Amino acid sequence: MDYTRFLNPVARRYQGSLLRRMYKEERDAIYMSGGVPNPVAFPLQSASFNLIGGGSITLDPKLITDAQQYGHSNGYDPLVKQLKSLIHRIHSPPCWENTDLLVTPGGQNGLATFIEMMTCPGDYVIAQNPVYSGVISLFQPYLPKWLTVESDNDGMIPDSLRSALSRWKPEDMYHNDDGLPKLLYITPTGSNPTGTVVSETRRREIYAIACQYNLLILEDDPYYFLNFADDQVAPPSYLSLDTEGRVVRFDSMSKILGPGYRVGYVTGPNFLVDKLLNHQQTSTFHASVLAQVLLSEVLRTWGEEGFLAHGQRTMKFYRAQRDVILKAVEKHLKDLCEWEVPKGGMFLWVKVKGVSDTTEMTLKRALARQVSVMPGSAFMADRTKPCPYIRISFSSATHQELEEGIRRLALVIRDELKLQSTYEQGKQQ
Repeated sequence: MDYTRFLNPVARRYQGSLLRRMYKEERDAIYMSGGVPNPVAFPLQSASFNLIGGGSITLDPKLITDAQQYGHSNGYDPLVKQLKSLIHRIHSPPCWENTDLLVTPGGQNGLATFIEMMTCPGDYVIAQNPVYSGVISLFQPYLPKWLTVESDNDGMIPDSLRSALSRWKPEDMYHNDDGLPKLLYITPTGSNPTGTVVSETRRREIYAIACQYNLLILEDDPYYFLNFADDQVAPPSYLSLDTEGRVVRFDSMSKILGPGYRVGYVTGPNFLVDKLLNHQQTSTFHASVLAQVLLSEVLRTWGEEGFLAHGQRTMKFYRAQRDVILKAVEKHLKDLCEWEVPKGGMFLWVKVKGVSDTTEMTLKRALARQVSVMPGSAFMADRTKPCPYIRISFSSATHQELEEGIRRLALVIRDELKLQSTYEQGKQQ
């Protein structure tokens, strides 16, 4: 594939940092080319941590010194090897020999950098509607033309994707002309905000459409391990279906090990990951080495089986949280709202009956009753249009708080309906 089509003119000129390359290549030489701090000035000498379920890890003087020093821009070597092994085991990418992996300071940073590399002002962006609010904010400075694709309880609808692309001929999409759609953003598992999981059949169909129209798929999958399917078998990722090298996958440790580490990883075609490496060499340098060393030691202690078992325990916890909030909304919101059962992730997407827009209701009147939820308009490509939905997170509240929060939300909605009724009566008079 000619990947230059997907890069903007600035990213095509990325060359990286000679100092950063020398730091990696000359590790066994007498190093006098860069301003690397002397470890004798580092304050931490050792550290130990207790693990959930028993066991512990210790960072001896050698490890703690490495953790406080500059690292390689592609990631801490032992962690990179561990993550590559996990990616190969879980996804088995068909183009593995032409695929690389890079550790980033959180999944959002990797996504933001790719968007910065690939987007020009006024570009088309293809995404399902509703879409993760963070990605709207990332694209918004470029004033994109949104090609929104409808979704249902099974995620993005392939026929809607075809309809959005129907104004172009597939053969035209293989030219390097500016102004043609090139990026398809999708969160396939536990989509934020809807909680949908795209079925295998749809994933294969969407991938085929991307091949037909020469699109690059940005597979943002931070909730991959939070798939609530009864058989606990996740549909194949887009990376695992990628026979043409047109998927860039974004993973994160935030949802399964902890967001404070700020460690994510990007997997994709060598050419594009190398461009990301060039960018990282001259911006963040690398993700936190201390966080990477800690995570690497956790993975070493647990092994892949232990890590995957932790993923299953984490999924079951969030599935139980979901079940609690479903009981609460059935009890308090049954006559006021409509919703689908989340198939993964951390969110419940609720449509409020009789309310055309929930923005003021959630940002003002709900907060006045001490309950915090998000207005649906935050997840729409066009945020100026009224939206009757709200997003409710069930991730961190206790069972009692979930019950009480939904009870308060029901009061807010009833008050809103009374306000609207009073307003309509006033207009008629």
